[in-house]
Amino acid sequence: MLIGSLQSSPDTSVAGAFPNPANLTGENYNSINGSIDLLRGLVNSGIFTGGVIFFTVVFGLLVGYALAQLQFRGRGVVFGMMLLVQMIPFQLLLIPLYVMIVRDYGLADSYLGMILPFAINSTAVFVFRQYFMQLPSTLFEAARIDGASELRILWQIAIPLVRPAIVTAILLTFIGPWNEFLWPFLVTKDQSIQPLAVSLANYISNVAATASNPFGAILAGACVLAAPAIALFIFFQRQFISSNIGSSVKG
Repeated sequence: MLIGSLQSSPDTSVAGAFPNPANLTGENYNSINGSIDLLRGLVNSGIFTGGVIFFTVVFGLLVGYALAQLQFRGRGVVFGMMLLVQMIPFQLLLIPLYVMIVRDYGLADSYLGMILPFAINSTAVFVFRQYFMQLPSTLFEAARIDGASELRILWQIAIPLVRPAIVTAILLTFIGPWNEFLWPFLVTKDQSIQPLAVSLANYISNVAATASNPFGAILAGACVLAAPAIALFIFFQRQFISSNIGSSVKG
């Protein structure tokens, strides 16, 4: 993909998989940036993804802690229903979500309208619950005896002990909204707030046919879209691997 994005003319032969200095150029990046503004698309994707991650971590910590450490009637039913939610394809919810977000809440062409359907991630809740269940209950009982509230216990005791789970939840959550196309495409018509994935799709549909090297430009946009995700996984790979190994051993 990277080599193809730097080719001045497409080379679909086997030799095209290897860099050819005579066929390398950066014009493809200039071409697609002139059509869709790559920086603005990256900022929109960052706002969308950052909002989803923020709500996912906040609600995931609260719900995961409640399901793991609090005793209340119906806790098992809530956990079972949370697992059942994972079996429902998001595409089945598109029409009712669209009606609710756009017509009832009036959040079309807004970042909040893109973020809300992804604000609670059942996978993240499951990850946090499993980590919280590994913590000794005596820690929380001692804090309650000392008069600490549940939110204080969560903030000062529980969260510092589950930082690997937070990293895992962020990495697992990031890739979904960062590459999400269908929902932002449905709720946004204003190109100034569309994520990069939607802008690339619009480019392929409307502009690519008139470009001098559409394949190179599309691959250039794909490289820009993939670069932050790759960098994030490389930067956090040690924490991600260690947290996964630790959770599997504990389980």
